[in-house]
Amino acid sequence: MRNAKIILDASDIQHVLKRMALEIIETHKSLDDVALIGIHTRGVFLAKRIQKLIFDAESQKIPTGAVDINLYRDDWTRIGHHPTVRKTDISFEINDKSIILVDDVLYTGRTVRSALDALVDFGRPARIKLAVVIDRGHRELPIQANYTGKSIQTSPEESVNVLLTECDGVDRVELVSGQ
Repeated sequence: MRNAKIILDASDIQHVLKRMALEIIETHKSLDDVALIGIHTRGVFLAKRIQKLIFDAESQKIPTGAVDINLYRDDWTRIGHHPTVRKTDISFEINDKSIILVDDVLYTGRTVRSALDALVDFGRPARIKLAVVIDRGHRELPIQANYTGKSIQTSPEESVNVLLTECDGVDRVELVSGQ
């Protein structure tokens, strides 16, 4: 039996994204060399939302792109012979930029590692930081977020679902236990 507990509702998600956007503004003396890159799929929508929140606060539009990590995954041979490849869209120079990778959930760290591998194919950023809505622990790699919406304790048997209006029709974060 599947049991879902709502961790964040739509207004909570908006609140944590706004706080994260303000933290990004506060930690950068200038936003001129900052860019957001969302990890497909939900990270892309979250990056665009953060971009808008930064624009609302600072009247500065920072470059925003998307990266697909499927061909960089260390388990791509296990997920099928024909992985779904989405478009990587980084239409700006990343050399010497402060890149903020954006994703929905930080778990083992393997998705982020794959995104880092993909990014270096596009250039050499000055630094790369990580922004996630949920950090659920259980790292397998030494990766941590610089900007976190909410940290929660989970068991490996549980899953965290971030649902976004753009692709799911609703904004909500659920902690799911059971099958």
